[in-house]
Amino acid sequence: MSKSSEISQVPINPHPVSAAEVIPGDLVALSPEDVEQPRWYVVTHTLPESPETIRLSLRPPLGGVDRDEVLGRERLVTVACRRMDVATVPSLSSPPLDDVEFRDGDQVGRLRAVDPVAVEVTFVRRWGVWHRDLDHCVEAPVADGEVRRWAADADRDGFVVRHRPRPSSAQEGVAGPPPRRVVVTGLGAVTPLGVGVGELWQGLLDGRHGIRELDGEEFRELPVRVAGTVPVDPAALLPRAAARRMNRAAQFAVLASREAWRDAGFGDGGTLESGLDPARVGVSLGAILGDASVLVGGDRKLRDKGPRGVSPLTTPMTVPSQAASQVSLDLHITGEARTVTSACASGTEAIGQAIDRIRYGRVDVALAGGAEAVVTPAIMASFASMRALSRAGLDEGSPSRPFGKDRDGFVNGEGAGVLVLEAEEHALARGARIYCEAAGWGLSADAHHMAAPDPSGSGVALALRRAVRDADGYVVDVVHVNAHATATVEGDLAEALALRGVLGVRSVPVTALKGHLGHLQGAAGGVEAIAAVLTLHHGVVPPTVGGEVVDDAVELDVVTGGPRELPGDGDLVLSNSFGFGGHNAVLALRRRVGVQ
Repeated sequence: MSKSSEISQVPINPHPVSAAEVIPGDLVALSPEDVEQPRWYVVTHTLPESPETIRLSLRPPLGGVDRDEVLGRERLVTVACRRMDVATVPSLSSPPLDDVEFRDGDQVGRLRAVDPVAVEVTFVRRWGVWHRDLDHCVEAPVADGEVRRWAADADRDGFVVRHRPRPSSAQEGVAGPPPRRVVVTGLGAVTPLGVGVGELWQGLLDGRHGIRELDGEEFRELPVRVAGTVPVDPAALLPRAAARRMNRAAQFAVLASREAWRDAGFGDGGTLESGLDPARVGVSLGAILGDASVLVGGDRKLRDKGPRGVSPLTTPMTVPSQAASQVSLDLHITGEARTVTSACASGTEAIGQAIDRIRYGRVDVALAGGAEAVVTPAIMASFASMRALSRAGLDEGSPSRPFGKDRDGFVNGEGAGVLVLEAEEHALARGARIYCEAAGWGLSADAHHMAAPDPSGSGVALALRRAVRDADGYVVDVVHVNAHATATVEGDLAEALALRGVLGVRSVPVTALKGHLGHLQGAAGGVEAIAAVLTLHHGVVPPTVGGEVVDDAVELDVVTGGPRELPGDGDLVLSNSFGFGGHNAVLALRRRVGVQ
């Protein structure tokens, strides 16, 4: 059904002739309107009908059914400047599709055969409707009834329509997705909404926030004194001796990892108590600094008390990798303990790296996410000097207003979010509860500025498309986006522009959680991934807090006011994280229908 090389080279240089002058092979348009549309026919046969009339047999130049026209001999028609070989123009009819049972994956080709230079347009059925392009959604999808009408009217309208059923499993061959699927089996969180995933999820659904005033003496002189802080002392929830050897971020990470480990159905204590090979389990955590207060405290003690006043634990408790190492120690994990540092994208990238480690057989189980504790005077003062922090108070709800018309900056925060990722066959073999599939991830770099995002959103769009493709999916599969949206003016608009460019005409519900939590820095990707997992698991999208009056320039379907049911016409949820310096990371999660 594609045009032949001969047809593609046909020059259309219209000129009028009388019907009596037409001969077989001529390319004819019967009216000036047909020339404009364009609508041409190949003359396959001529026959005198009467002394005044002639019968022309006509066929669309790209193939189709014949039609006869009886014209007056003197009637003017339009011909192209060259003739065609009638034998090369196929005679064919479009079969009706009324009784065909369509399935997702089927294709329908539609060719406007009366246009000599037309090309076939292919539509693919996905989620019960037909898409011209599964990744660039610039046109609305088409319903089954419209496709059936195309076929029914094709011969009359000069089209050729063909239905191509999707291949059977036997025909598809061995090529397919990556070697192993990765699933989420456990969740753990410590956030400004409280300790535990239950506190996090209920707070998101209720529209509560955990942003508080910083009342410590060390914060008194700062221009901004609000942050998303964890409301309990994590050290009090751990054995005293262990807590003393961990910085605050590591304490968050260990508490979140223990919860995720139990939630996945593993035994208290760690790998050996759960019957796992410690070498087949890994840790992958994101952090920017980990706990910035340790180094600052060590420097203060050096100045106040001299070298002997500095604790020997200062160095091991300062490195950003302390959280990952402490989790591996706590649960006796020897496979690997990696730390990812890519600014605010760290947690999401750490999850993505763990997905690949499981996919390709390096480990079978991984704890992945992020932990951060950078609500310190120096960090707060630095962000304030950059004019990056919101100066709104707590008297009018959350000062963090992602996508909001009155947003004026982000709110610094702390916490940890950890997921248990597992090879699908490993999880099924032990009868684990599966939340969803960790289907793919995507990275990109803006290469634009040390702190500001690329306003075009091109880097963000690239990461979004790569995540969808890595998940072996299409943009039409996306039913929800958990946005990064920090409530900075430039960042929110760049992300919105990227999302509009990728999602096209599709209206996809978007939510942003930093109004609830503040910006948890390297931990944000882990915590927001947990929310995305629970959105898929429960079929509910949490609302966006703080940004109830959405900036008109955003032009996204931002969920506000209350939770919303997750749409059913797709299976992918995206979780976005973008960091200073142009780090972009996107996680793609897939709904597993029928799996509890």
